[in-house]
Amino acid sequence: MSMKDSKNRRKQKVPPPSSEAALSRMKAAKPKDTAPEMALRSEIHRRGYRYRVDTKPLKELNRRADIVFRPTKVAVFVDGCFWHGCPIHGTQAKANSEFWQTKIQQNRERDADTTLRLEEAGWKVIRVWEHEDTKEAAEIICALVRERRNKNG
Repeated sequence: MSMKDSKNRRKQKVPPPSSEAALSRMKAAKPKDTAPEMALRSEIHRRGYRYRVDTKPLKELNRRADIVFRPTKVAVFVDGCFWHGCPIHGTQAKANSEFWQTKIQQNRERDADTTLRLEEAGWKVIRVWEHEDTKEAAEIICALVRERRNKNG
C-alpha cells in the first residue's frame, strides 16, 4: 500500500450517526482506560509488576500499546470485540455497514502490521480480547515478562 493510499483510507468520510442512541454509544467509547484495560492493569499491578500505559513501544512507530514493559520488550494490546473484529463476539453494524466493515478491516490490518513491526524489532506482542478472563491474561503476561527478565538478567 502506498503512502497516498494510506492517507486516503484515513480520510474516509465518516457517515452521520444512524440515531441518537448510536451517537451516544460512539461518544461513550473511550480510546484508552477502558474497563477491560483497567481490570487487566489492576491484576498485573496486584501481582507486583510495573509497566507503562498507553505509550509507543517504538519511538519511530506511531502506534501505542495499552501496556508496555519496556525493559523486557513486551507490548500488550487489549482489543475491543467490535472495534477489532473479534471472531467470537464481533458484531456487524446494521446501519452504515459498509463504512464499519471497512473501518474494522483497516483496524485488523493495522493490528497485524503493528504486531509484525514490533516482532521484527525484538518485541513480544500479546493481544487480549476484552472478553477474555482477566486473571488468565495477567498470568500469561506476567509469565512472559518473568521469562524475558530471566533471559536478560
